[in-house]
Amino acid sequence: MQPIDLTAAHWVYLAGVIVIIATMVMRKNIVVPAVIATFLTAFAFSDSIVTAIASIFNASLVAAKELFNIFLIIALVTAMLGGLRQMGADRLMIAPFRKVMRSPTSSFVVLAVVTYVISLFFWPTPAVPLVGAVLIPVAIRAGLSPMSVGMVIAIAGQGMALSSDYVMKVAPGISAKAAGIDPDAVADKSLILSLIVGGVAFLITFVMQRRTWRAPSAELLTEWENEADRHVATVEAADSEALENSGTEASSGGTGSGSIVRSSGGSDGGVTTTGGSTGTAVLDHGTPSDDGGNGIERTRKAMIFAVLVPLVYFVFIAYLVLGKIGVVPELKGGDAAAMVGGIAALLLFAVCAADEPSKFLETTAEHLVDGLVFAFKAMGIVLPIAGFFLIGSADYAGQILGLSDDATAPAFLYDLVTAGEAHLPNIPIFTSFGVLLVGLVAGLEGSGFSGLPLTGALAGALAPGSGIDPATLAAIGQMGNIWSGGGTLVAWSSLVAVAGFARVPVISLARKCFLPVISGLIISTVIATYLL
Repeated sequence: MQPIDLTAAHWVYLAGVIVIIATMVMRKNIVVPAVIATFLTAFAFSDSIVTAIASIFNASLVAAKELFNIFLIIALVTAMLGGLRQMGADRLMIAPFRKVMRSPTSSFVVLAVVTYVISLFFWPTPAVPLVGAVLIPVAIRAGLSPMSVGMVIAIAGQGMALSSDYVMKVAPGISAKAAGIDPDAVADKSLILSLIVGGVAFLITFVMQRRTWRAPSAELLTEWENEADRHVATVEAADSEALENSGTEASSGGTGSGSIVRSSGGSDGGVTTTGGSTGTAVLDHGTPSDDGGNGIERTRKAMIFAVLVPLVYFVFIAYLVLGKIGVVPELKGGDAAAMVGGIAALLLFAVCAADEPSKFLETTAEHLVDGLVFAFKAMGIVLPIAGFFLIGSADYAGQILGLSDDATAPAFLYDLVTAGEAHLPNIPIFTSFGVLLVGLVAGLEGSGFSGLPLTGALAGALAPGSGIDPATLAAIGQMGNIWSGGGTLVAWSSLVAVAGFARVPVISLARKCFLPVISGLIISTVIATYLL
């Protein structure tokens, strides 16, 4: 192998990566460091201030072109869920599961399964309020402790479902794009690893939390609600005093830590996170509107769609499974994701047309706008960050730096990794845990996805020297990033919504999740290194 000639641009790019990781460790937003690093890298490479300034825009534009299909899928699915919520069908979809939640153990299992399945299709952020508003009170009454409820939902939704993202394929798509490999390969490996991590985490949680469970009783629910009401009253009193002292400052949400608005509507415990640097976006979950119409007719329509929507997606899952075994034509990563979005759009139209025929055109557009806003709030932070890491890839650096089509684009990240391989032990297990550690650190930012371009790029660069399948390495990095920042280990992530519905301190919930999740990640990484 010929020695790699590292230029000033390579070292500037490396410094940018280090600064971004250090910023994550400090629990600060990494958008500004990513943009500055993009500017400095482009300037060091081109020695042109014009090219450097243009690269700031080009980097985000290239990232947007590569990832907009993902944004659109999120928007369509979220819009469909908004239509279901307005009709009241969202709660009916999961209401039947309450009949089997009669003991702590059955509630543990049902809560995990329902959260996992719904989060696979709707993502955890909108799915958590959907599951929590109906099933959490039932689980509490059945004897589960509030902390157990929070851990189960976080592990199943923010952990298992989001880390594999097997249906929507958002996370595998980002990882695969950065690694330069097939998204389906990453998705398959991620699904296996997510089940291993989740299985270990659930087992440890079951053993640790079982002693806190109690015999089923209606008094448990009353006790839980009263305790939460006392907490809310204390918080509201403190907030009132703070508002008196600081005027309108409290409304700016500029602390960088996000805020929680808790509803007083009984046991629903609605939670909305606002502001902050975590990039967490949570939709407003109001009660279904009736507009004075026929309540019986509206309920009948809601029941129809409560059955139809899961049925349609279960049929789609069956088709995917049949495609894997060759019975029907297999849908590749892009086609499968497009089907999810297309199905969501058609269901949205059907829901809005059935719910309010006279306002069908307006309500459909409103839900689509809400979905797009949510998608960009949840994922928009990824664009400038992904743009910086894409400038390190030869596949995208030319577009970002404005090079001609016949010019050779630099490969900063690959060159750095290749140059450093000679100084690193070529031991597969070291490589695997190194990528896992990078993913965990990247997840400290709290968005769950911003580190995927980095772990994916590292996987693609380190795989040849380590002898590990790049899809496996990318999946390992994805596990670390999403289990950390997606909402199980980081308290300033979407875990705050889970804690809000379970009515437990978010810091305590993150601490309780640490041992089960880290144990699962370690075991899954060892298995991935030697068996996948």
